[in-house]
Amino acid sequence: MKVVIGAGGYNNNPGWIHTEENQLDIVNKSSWSRLFEPETIDAVLAEHVFEHMTYNEGVNAAKLVWLFLKPGGYLRCAVPDGYFKSESYQNMVKVGGPGPRNHPAASHKIVYNVESLTGLFLKAGFTCDLLEYHDRDGFFHYNDWEKKDGIIYRSIKVDPRNSETITFPSVIIDAVKPLK
Repeated sequence: MKVVIGAGGYNNNPGWIHTEENQLDIVNKSSWSRLFEPETIDAVLAEHVFEHMTYNEGVNAAKLVWLFLKPGGYLRCAVPDGYFKSESYQNMVKVGGPGPRNHPAASHKIVYNVESLTGLFLKAGFTCDLLEYHDRDGFFHYNDWEKKDGIIYRSIKVDPRNSETITFPSVIIDAVKPLK
């Protein structure tokens, strides 16, 4: 079983269960329990979801994902990249967004970088495989990943905005629940 949280009306991952916030409140255990049994999910995908929660809410959400993932399962997570050296990009993804309340970033509560995002998942007991990210010096790192394991649209691999030069990167990690 594979689950997309916060699918946003997109069906980028055929064969996966796509959920929205009104179906699955990822910081509420009873919401998870209504849909899933503990340790029954193989993979979870969260593309540009965790920045809409506070850090502590993100840790809580990660701990709940942990409960429902099978050992060896993973959460593929993508968030805006706080280390990308572009003033216009950082203005677009900043906390509270760049403008009107209906802008997608208007509900951003945090901007992650590779260290803060991996730290969140390490706190919840995961190990982390880094897929795409900028480091603190602004250098881009890429470790090839398979689309069949969860497509992240806002990535170097998929997003056409990044085909000639990087303009809209994400920090992308696989947070893996270790085998027992």
